Amino acid sequence: MWFAAAVGSAVLFGLAGWWMKVSQMQSGSSAFLLLGLYISGTFGFGIHAAVQQTLLSSLADPRVWLAGLLIGAGSALGNDLFMRALDWGPASLTSPLTNMNILLVIALGTFVYGEALSRNELGGVILLLLAIVLVSMRGKTEETRIKPRWYFYVGVSIALFAIRNGGLKVTGDLGLKSAPIMFVAYGLSVLWFAAVAQRERNRLTSLGGLQAAAASGTAAVMRRSLRSPSIGIKWGLVAGIFSYGGLQLYAIALETGRANIAGPIFAANSLVVAAGAILLYRERLNVYQSIAFVLTIAGLILIRI
Repeated sequence: MWFAAAVGSAVLFGLAGWWMKVSQMQSGSSAFLLLGLYISGTFGFGIHAAVQQTLLSSLADPRVWLAGLLIGAGSALGNDLFMRALDWGPASLTSPLTNMNILLVIALGTFVYGEALSRNELGGVILLLLAIVLVSMRGKTEETRIKPRWYFYVGVSIALFAIRNGGLKVTGDLGLKSAPIMFVAYGLSVLWFAAVAQRERNRLTSLGGLQAAAASGTAAVMRRSLRSPSIGIKWGLVAGIFSYGGLQLYAIALETGRANIAGPIFAANSLVVAAGAILLYRERLNVYQSIAFVLTIAGLILIRI
């Protein structure tokens, strides 16, 4: 069951990434996108915990609040720094490097929890890691020059995402339910991105009216900018539903399976985004992505042999 949960977590979390891609293609605001994602995700985890009848009792446990604070910081700050890293360095390098946070999760499962890997499983994990790197690579080198600040943003975001992905393994081992923890984590993230979104809205409205912009020939640009918050939060609310489903299945996979295998499977969610872009936006499958898809299938097969 844990293997199916791990694969399902990658698919659902990948679909969350896909709706984020849709928002980007429609010039949606990143801040409002993430605000919407965390709002609907909070409701998802809250309803899940309420159905389990664990919400109120868990919220009385200070460990749940501490875990939620740490995992929420890993998620919210990790996403925030990841978006900043994209402004200071190439996306083709930023994305695969931040995905390498999963190496810390593998190390956690292997060396802390003593989860042994068979030869086939190790081979499958290696293939999945290679696929995660290759799927984000482009055929042509980007001309974006890497600024020194980029190294800081990427390094910290790797650590923060590792806290999010590995934290659920630790809390599960402590016997804490995942849904209440993620309810707290996503709820605190809502507060963070509400402040970020408000700053962005203030910045947009301070640019002046559309009538003044029309005189300078920038009315169309202004209209797109003013629509970007509504576009972002709309697709963010949709993405949050899938984010909740993906992380909940990931937590189940960690509780019932092994982190050093469930982690790499979950991290392969980026292939879902790539597949959607290829099928619906007619983006061409480059050589690296073709190899990545083959390696993913091969890696999953090796793990199950």
